[in-house]
Amino acid sequence: MELFGYFGALCIGLILGLTGGGGSILTVPILVYVMLIDPIIATAYSLFIVGTTSAFGAVQNYRKGLVDIKNGFLFAIPSFVAVYITRRFLVPLIPDTILEQPFLLTKSTFLMVFFAVIMVLAAISMLKKKKEVIETAGNIAISTLLFQTFTIGIIIGLVGAGGGFLIIPSLVLFAKLPMKKAVGTSLFIIAMNSLIGFLGDVQTITIDWKFLSFFTGISIIGIFIGIYLNKYVNESQLKKGFAYFVLFMATFILVKELAL
Repeated sequence: MELFGYFGALCIGLILGLTGGGGSILTVPILVYVMLIDPIIATAYSLFIVGTTSAFGAVQNYRKGLVDIKNGFLFAIPSFVAVYITRRFLVPLIPDTILEQPFLLTKSTFLMVFFAVIMVLAAISMLKKKKEVIETAGNIAISTLLFQTFTIGIIIGLVGAGGGFLIIPSLVLFAKLPMKKAVGTSLFIIAMNSLIGFLGDVQTITIDWKFLSFFTGISIIGIFIGIYLNKYVNESQLKKGFAYFVLFMATFILVKELAL
């Protein structure tokens, strides 16, 4: 099972490299159900893994001129503030037992069910055509955009995923970036969000740096392989197949967590 988990780490990086997003949605399920790590710690580890792997991907895209640094910082600031606040203060405030009646709802179950819902939204986003994704964002005021990016930060902080499927439409619509540049810039934003959010966890939990470094290292190898293979694969078909896999994983999590 441990070997399968490390293979999953390679897949996380591989999918991030191939599609510019999506792979991070696998991190928490692999850590929780394969590596048997507590969900609260798993979401923290996921931020480090996703953040570090995305940083390497962002550097590669920057070298190709596919990262808009100015818009990256503009969009990242509200969200990484929210991620840090969520990990440093909000997550520790959630009680271990949220509900006892009419059913038992623990903190771990709540986080995993919430994560499964986000997985479903991510899968739906991946199944939409690029034009539909952009049109779904609609015309929003700048103040609403800032609120939206802050909300994205809270979601990222709670589930430990990158949130690229939420960030990319905003970059295309408001920053007027072409899709490829939006994907590269999204990796840059995800890296900042995740790593700054992880700083909030360093102050509240004990980190197994040996395991985390090894797992992240394998994921980084995966992103380099994915970036190399990107020119040889059909991105739309890959995203479609991966989206269905994410839906399957979300269903698995919901059944496992909510089974009486």
